[in-house]
Amino acid sequence: MRVLSLILITFLALPLPACNAPATQPINSVIRKKKEIPKHDSVVRHVVKDTITVTAVGDMMLGTAYPNPAGLPPDSGKRSLIAAKPFLAGSDIVFGNLEGTLLDQGLPATFKKNLKVAYLFRMPTGYGRIFKGAGFNLLSIANNHITDFGDNGCKSTMNTLDSIGIHYAGLDVCPFSIFKKDSVTYGFCAFAPNAHTGPLLQTRHVQALIRSLKQQCDVVIVSFHGGAEGAAYEHVPFKMESFLGAKRGNVHAFAHAAIDAGADLVLGNGPHVSRAIEQYKGRLIAYSLGNFCTYKSVSVAGVCGLAPMLKIKLSRKGEFISGNIISFQQNHQDGLTRDTLNRALKRIRLLTAKDFPDSGVHIADDGTLTPGH
Repeated sequence: MRVLSLILITFLALPLPACNAPATQPINSVIRKKKEIPKHDSVVRHVVKDTITVTAVGDMMLGTAYPNPAGLPPDSGKRSLIAAKPFLAGSDIVFGNLEGTLLDQGLPATFKKNLKVAYLFRMPTGYGRIFKGAGFNLLSIANNHITDFGDNGCKSTMNTLDSIGIHYAGLDVCPFSIFKKDSVTYGFCAFAPNAHTGPLLQTRHVQALIRSLKQQCDVVIVSFHGGAEGAAYEHVPFKMESFLGAKRGNVHAFAHAAIDAGADLVLGNGPHVSRAIEQYKGRLIAYSLGNFCTYKSVSVAGVCGLAPMLKIKLSRKGEFISGNIISFQQNHQDGLTRDTLNRALKRIRLLTAKDFPDSGVHIADDGTLTPGH
């Protein structure tokens, strides 16, 4: 009932997103039925945690069965996250951006079919258990591919994640999630500049939702899918970004506004490359965690193949304590592998030094993150 009450309070208090689709688009028919917190999370354990650990990665897309199964990994994705699983273990929160839908069959949404060039991602629902088995318990679905298969794709994705106990948020019909683990109450919301997602470009709406969550939760985590895409866009430009004629947000202004409203950790994704990190008001911002496990359809050439994993230790109040960057890499032949040359770490350190000379974060040679310059 607490979750239901917050939904009613939030939607009465906040303006509705301005990204509603025309009536001809079936996505409007999606009705999100918020479920009670799963039993395994709702049990109050006699553990009072002073610190929490969040492990975060960027975009994840384990192939697509559309237009045919040739777009799926040859092993049905079973080995896609094996290299990462030991490093994901032991964290309170394991987060990534689910770049696509979990849907077993169906055709693309009408407005996607009409695009001259369309990348359409439809992972089998069984792939949800691959993410669950690797340790993921929190996913953003706020991105430009969640609506690839219209309301059927959205509903199937939400139902699949509900069924396996993975928390998520990011659509206008499910803008946030609240859950408890080991005595800590978490609030999560996710935003993108795309129709039917949490409205990245509406700062007042973003801040109002975050303030509402902070009143209910110990720690608020915010994800955004924003910024231009590709190897030419590794740097944070400190202005509104556009890509293919569409506004993709001023991610620096967004992240600062989110923390001003009460966010404790801001995790960026979308550019398909890594970007800098920054500490602001004692909270950590990762401006893009790039690609993590993406199979075909997404370029992993050059810097797009660097796959960082960010491990962050926060206080119970959400303050940044320390962290670590672990480097992986990927290609379409070998998939995701540990990178002992630590190229993702080195790239993020270089970008941070250039974009944020006074970042408030010290990045050591071994990837250790500590507050300071």
